[in-house]
Amino acid sequence: DGYKRQGNTGPRTQARQLSLADAKALTDKSLAPSVKTVSPVVNASSSTAAFGAASHAIAQFVGTYPSYFEATNKPVVKGTYFFNDDVLAARKVVVLGQTVVEELFGTVDPIGKQVSVSGVPFTVVGVLKEAGSTGMQDADDVAIAPLPAVQQSLSGFGSLGSIVVQASGAERTTAAQAEVTAILNQRHGITGDNPDYRILNQATLQETVSEATGTFTVLLGAVAAISLLVGGIGITNIMLVTVTERTREIGIRKAIGAPRSAILGQFLMEATLLSLVGGLSGVLVAFAGTRFTIAGIEPVLVPSSVALALGVSVGIGLFFGSYPANRAAKLRPIQALRHE
Repeated sequence: DGYKRQGNTGPRTQARQLSLADAKALTDKSLAPSVKTVSPVVNASSSTAAFGAASHAIAQFVGTYPSYFEATNKPVVKGTYFFNDDVLAARKVVVLGQTVVEELFGTVDPIGKQVSVSGVPFTVVGVLKEAGSTGMQDADDVAIAPLPAVQQSLSGFGSLGSIVVQASGAERTTAAQAEVTAILNQRHGITGDNPDYRILNQATLQETVSEATGTFTVLLGAVAAISLLVGGIGITNIMLVTVTERTREIGIRKAIGAPRSAILGQFLMEATLLSLVGGLSGVLVAFAGTRFTIAGIEPVLVPSSVALALGVSVGIGLFFGSYPANRAAKLRPIQALRHE
C-alpha cells in the first residue's frame, strides 16, 4: 500500500502501486498548479542501526526528497537536511530523530558520525527536532535519507510506499486534492467511482483520530462506571454488615437519647470515609504512574482530575451509604437492645 499527502494542509492518497512516474506527473504545473512540492517515499522495514557497541531497531527508516521535511513539518535542530545533490548522487547520508540519537549516541554529538544501517554505512548530517509521541507510536524513532540511497541499499526498487504532496497554501488544499485525483485517475485508468487509492487530508486524519479518541473515552467511561457501581455495592454490603454487628450499640445510644440524625450522620460519615480512602488510593496509584513513561507518553496528573476523583468518591459514599445509614437510624431501641 502507498500514500499520497498534501503536506500539512492537504490530503493523503492511498494506492496499491505508486511509482516515481506518478510522483513526477504530480509536479506538472500545467496539470497541478496548486501543488507546491512532491516527495516520493519508501520505507525500509526491519532497519537496525549500529554505532560502536550500541544498536537500535529504527521504527521508521524513510527514503525521500528534501522537500519531505517541510511538507511533513520536521525541522532540523542540529546539523542540516540533505539536499537535491545528495539525492542525485545517491549519497548515504541520514537525518536522525531524537530517540535514535539517544539510543545510539547518548551524549555524543552525532553530526559527522557514521552509523551502520543493516550493514550499510550512513553518515549523520542532521538531527530532527523532538516531536513526541502520537498515539502509541514514537514519532522520534525515525531516520530520513535520500530516496535513491535507501532504494539501492535497503528497500529495493519496487513501488513507492507513499508520495507526500504539499499544497501551495491552506486555501489551495481542496484544489490540490482535486488535481491529484484527476492525475491519478488518468494514470491508473480509473473511470468509475471505485478508485484503487484513497485520499486522506489533515481534516480527515484529525476526524479519524477524534473518532478513535471518542470511542476510547466512552470505553474508559463505561469501565469506570462499572467500577464505581461495583465499589458502591461493596460499600453498601460492608455498611449493612456493620449495622448488623453494631445493632446493640445503636440501641444503647438511642436508649440514652441519641437522635436519629446522629445515628444517620455517623454511618454516612463512615461510608463516605471508606469511599474516600478508596479514592485517595486511586490518586496515589495515578501519581506513581506519572513517574513512568508509557510508549513515549509522559502521563500528567491534573489537579482538577484529582479534585473530581475525590468529589466522586464522596458522592459514591453518600449515595451507597444512605440505605445502611437509614436502616440504622430507623432501628427501634427495644428491638435493637434485644438483638443478639
